[in-house]
Amino acid sequence: MWVLYAATGRTPMGPQAPTKGATADAAGRGSLFKRCKVALEAFQGSKLYDLLSTVPFFTWYGFCLAHQLPALSEQIAETNFATADFCSLTSLASRIATPVFFGVLACLLALRHKPRARIGGLYPRFAAVAGTYLSVGLVLLPARELPAYLSLTSAILVLCGTLFAIYVALSLGRSLSMLPQARRLVTTGPYRWVRHPLYLTEAVAVAGITLQYFSPLALALVAFQCVFQLERMKNEERVLSNTFPEYRNYMSTTARLVPGIY
Repeated sequence: MWVLYAATGRTPMGPQAPTKGATADAAGRGSLFKRCKVALEAFQGSKLYDLLSTVPFFTWYGFCLAHQLPALSEQIAETNFATADFCSLTSLASRIATPVFFGVLACLLALRHKPRARIGGLYPRFAAVAGTYLSVGLVLLPARELPAYLSLTSAILVLCGTLFAIYVALSLGRSLSMLPQARRLVTTGPYRWVRHPLYLTEAVAVAGITLQYFSPLALALVAFQCVFQLERMKNEERVLSNTFPEYRNYMSTTARLVPGIY
């Protein structure tokens, strides 16, 4: 072998050290990656990113409102407020309360604080989205004719649940989150007694809406929504307890959903 190299005037080739140009290129790529990562993390912590994360909410609820508003406008136009009975007025009030609630949520989402912490993983986000949006899909199902007493029961449940949901959302204020995130810890108002009063009031309203669209599909939607809401509560409690040490003491003195029961 050495004879061959001697005859050709070449020397054996060993592992070559990287050239200065190759080292500089690798360092440049590493530096660019780090800058992109830092920029992405900064963007994820910005108010713009927080606003963009609410686009699915505005899209889905806007679509459902567009589906409901024509019927609501027609009901308002046909209602004679001088002669309308209690059942008719309650039904109308319950249908008006829903877009008001959506409007309150939209304002709070736009004005809320930036998150201090968020939970990782795809499933917690999926559970939060499913728990938020599945029940709203009820209004896309065919409505059923109800006897007067069930119609009144449905309207009262929707109206009371929605009005209390508005109160709870305003109490939560700029700490409102759709995904499992920690913004500010709220333990006053309705949160003094239960850790998730907003979901409790929404469940009351959903029960009333389910009566209006009662069917096996509607029951399936509500069942799945309840499962994901429970997962959502657990995920929120996890991120809040990790962010706020005092949250564990708060958990020990409050019910998750219903005082004295759960």
